[in-house]
Amino acid sequence: MRIGIDARFFGLVGKGLGRYTERLIENLERVEGEHEFTIFLRKENFDLYRPASPRFRKVLADFRWYSLAEQLRFPPLLRREKIDLMHFPHFNVPVLTPCPFVVTIHDLILFRYPTRRATTLNAMTYGLKYAAYRATIALAAWRARAIVTVSECTKRDIVRELKVKPERVTVTYEAADGVEIGQLTIPGTYDPRAKGIVKPYFLYVGNAYPHKNLERLLEVFASLRKERLDAQLVLVGKMDHFYARLKEEAGRLGLLEKSDVVFYGYAEEAELAELYRRARAYVFPSLLEGFGLPPLEAMRYGTPVAAAGNSCLPEILGDAAVYFDPEDSADMAKAMRAVFTDEALRGRLAEKGKRRVERFSWRECAERTYRTYLSSLRT
Repeated sequence: MRIGIDARFFGLVGKGLGRYTERLIENLERVEGEHEFTIFLRKENFDLYRPASPRFRKVLADFRWYSLAEQLRFPPLLRREKIDLMHFPHFNVPVLTPCPFVVTIHDLILFRYPTRRATTLNAMTYGLKYAAYRATIALAAWRARAIVTVSECTKRDIVRELKVKPERVTVTYEAADGVEIGQLTIPGTYDPRAKGIVKPYFLYVGNAYPHKNLERLLEVFASLRKERLDAQLVLVGKMDHFYARLKEEAGRLGLLEKSDVVFYGYAEEAELAELYRRARAYVFPSLLEGFGLPPLEAMRYGTPVAAAGNSCLPEILGDAAVYFDPEDSADMAKAMRAVFTDEALRGRLAEKGKRRVERFSWRECAERTYRTYLSSLRT
């Protein structure tokens, strides 16, 4: 049998989804089996993937995501490649897909937070796009032989919102990633002062979409600075419309005058590892997550974590984090202050965090996904 994987998001080009796709394929290559795999990539990431197993081969599928070409040209390519089962690691499944398929649904954030503040589009265009999003993800879920997701919390959302049977949804946890501790940037080659980091700091890594709750984080941090907490807040993520808007809010709160908040921008992998390792605490105030990978990555480097106590985060982080109500500023401030100043608490969290990370494995993710393929082929 021939299994296809839509890897057009493969690598850094696809951000978090790209990392999931890359690690899944890397570890599927290590899973014993007789089935052959065809990996579909775009021109921009075609050379990034080098098959390590003779059962894996790559094919060019240079169709932009969410495009008409994706809908019209991808299905004939799957037919030509004689794919018996296709895995789409994202919900954008072509309507005319000619073979059985498995789909990964990472979250239903737009179902819970369908706000225009999450887009730069005008009201009419956004309304059409949102309707198309709901229809596409629902159709993919209903037609799929199986649905893969990344937490039990998200599984419950999928069952409730998309009206699918629980037995059709398989949970395959992601895992903490990054540079190995022994491969971190050589001390002295990384200069945080060049980026304006001159004090112990809270760290946040990720995008600045509205559900990430970063405006409230800025307000809470501003209150902590007024209480004379000697700290900075470092936000790591590529500057875009949402980060630009957040930077304006930081300016309004007076957090840019003395570099209380550092908008770091994009960080390469080794640089990001240093940011995690040197942070005094990691803070994650998101209103909703599908898995919540960044705080788990922070734990990997021994960094204490304060996180929102909602959605999937307690499931993923367990007892290795201090939790707060992400809609209660006083509660968030209390948690942030504790994880920043209480040395005994920080030590306990660091040790628990390192043990927590060991519970998650990309290899196990791949093995569970492979078993889902096998059951889908038998259906």
